[in-house]
Amino acid sequence: MKRKLIAAIGVAGMLVSVAACGGDDKDDKKSGADGFKGETLTLWAMDGSTPDQWQKDVTAAFEKKTGAKLKFEVQQWNGIQQKLTTALSEENPPDVFEIGNTQTAAYAKTGGLAELDDLKETIGADWTESMNKASVIDGKQYAAPWFVLNRVVVYNKKVWADAGIKTTPKTRAEFLKNLKQIGEKTDAEPIYLPGQNWYHFVGLTIGEGADLVKKDGDKYVSNLDDPKVAAAMKTYKQFADLSKAPKNKDEATPQQAEVFAKGKTGAFIGMSWEAATAIKANKKIEKDIGFFTIPGATAAKPEGVFLGGSNLAVAATSKKQELAKEFLKIALSDKFEGQFAKEGGTIPNKKALESNLKGNAAAEAAAPATAGGGTTPLIPEWGAVENPPNPIKNYMTAVLNGDSPADAAKKVEGELNKRLAQKQ
Repeated sequence: MKRKLIAAIGVAGMLVSVAACGGDDKDDKKSGADGFKGETLTLWAMDGSTPDQWQKDVTAAFEKKTGAKLKFEVQQWNGIQQKLTTALSEENPPDVFEIGNTQTAAYAKTGGLAELDDLKETIGADWTESMNKASVIDGKQYAAPWFVLNRVVVYNKKVWADAGIKTTPKTRAEFLKNLKQIGEKTDAEPIYLPGQNWYHFVGLTIGEGADLVKKDGDKYVSNLDDPKVAAAMKTYKQFADLSKAPKNKDEATPQQAEVFAKGKTGAFIGMSWEAATAIKANKKIEKDIGFFTIPGATAAKPEGVFLGGSNLAVAATSKKQELAKEFLKIALSDKFEGQFAKEGGTIPNKKALESNLKGNAAAEAAAPATAGGGTTPLIPEWGAVENPPNPIKNYMTAVLNGDSPADAAKKVEGELNKRLAQKQ
């Protein structure tokens, strides 16, 4: 499954192309066999988003229950945000669509999303709170959490064994100790951590309970001078100081998995799919790859992580909202949400469904951190911040090059505030 963009930038798109229907009286139909007979619900599924068997099974269940037809239309990543924006402004907008969790607030605040409070009451009482947070704007439920991915430690079992390490660490201090031991007892680089792996840094700030922005009157401004943000950067630096990776590059320059594939790196912080990238670069390393949850300050709570993933939403002006909700009830049911997690290796929206990840080592390592995870600020103004050159990345590099967190924050706050003030 093509999860790379979902995890890296938290952006996905799944839209609905709606065939014109008759009068609005169809909204009053009750669900059940043949309740919506003759109607068609079309979903724009992103390329690689839905496992084939899950798609077939959900379609069959939907059509059997409602009497309506379900049509999937695959969309490409390039240009999807503009395509969604345009579609929501048209007379016949998409009915149901997948949307990046960090993008949900922006579409909700422009009036594009229908309220789903009733759906939350019906099927969402036990949705994982950290996942559902991105679907709630100003106290209203505007989407439903579907899945997330987060970062784990990908490590080289042989390197760790050569260093005499027999178990994986359960705390941050143990992790650091293990990495230093690798540096002392092997010729491997303990960890590959470039200076601008900023989504991992975001996870550290979440773990500290820090906010990257704060409200100043009626606008948002930088909060990088917060001591909690500084504490997160201090943790990042402790690990980055054990790496030879460039301080002014991110994990994609070069691809950290390809560096790891050479067999001379103890570990890196990355997404599950990056293991496949390493194996593609060097098939021999497959037998040596392992995964574990990023350890936190104590064994009781994993490190904070960035949750990148997707929500499902209904267009505010859709003529088929009741039918759309019937689809959501089926797709997000325990049966199909569990199947989706099992087939796709994604973290489901309920802790009780994480048992479906059994046997998927990377997903099993990612799941424990989900409850304590979070996202970048859920505000429309945030979108401009991530455009290159990302000021958060520049802040990180400045600290790693010797600036104090306070001085580094001052260097970038002007640019960060400028971006936060841009019209959306």
